[in-house]
Amino acid sequence: MEMTNWAPEHSAALRDLFGQGMSFSRIAREINAKFKTTYSRNAALGRAKRMGLDEAGRTEAPAHVIPTLSRQQEMRSEIRSEIRPPELHWPKPAFETAEPVKLRCVAIEPRHLSLLELEWGDCRYPYGGDAEGEAITFCGHPRRPGSSYCRPHFRLSRNPELMPRPAANTPSLRVVEAV
Repeated sequence: MEMTNWAPEHSAALRDLFGQGMSFSRIAREINAKFKTTYSRNAALGRAKRMGLDEAGRTEAPAHVIPTLSRQQEMRSEIRSEIRPPELHWPKPAFETAEPVKLRCVAIEPRHLSLLELEWGDCRYPYGGDAEGEAITFCGHPRRPGSSYCRPHFRLSRNPELMPRPAANTPSLRVVEAV
């Protein structure tokens, strides 16, 4: 005998309501209202499986019971019908209209140092490495303070339109002694 906390009259009510074609959540509500219990939908479902009741043996809902949608269910179905997949507007490839980019360059002759030959204060602007197996070398000229590049390569690596401009009148602060 299986140990369970379901009373025999509760199991009988479950069998009857299941035969009427009710959902397990509604069965649980009906049993809870009738017997003042607190069974959940999952408890009713589990008990039905242990009793051997399954979906294949379930009879269809009686003809006199017309299932109606609640207002909330109607709103959900309306929302689902209104939901459309997002339309993706991918940009067209611009292979045909792309013009070659005019590269900026500087009038400086690089020293073409390897990575191992670079010293602490040398410019690290790279050259080469475009073709397969081509070595990458570096400028090697003295670098600008606070940067990894020399002055010409620093300016080359920045967008000239976004370069910060010094303020016209920067006030100078001086320390004065209070008397």
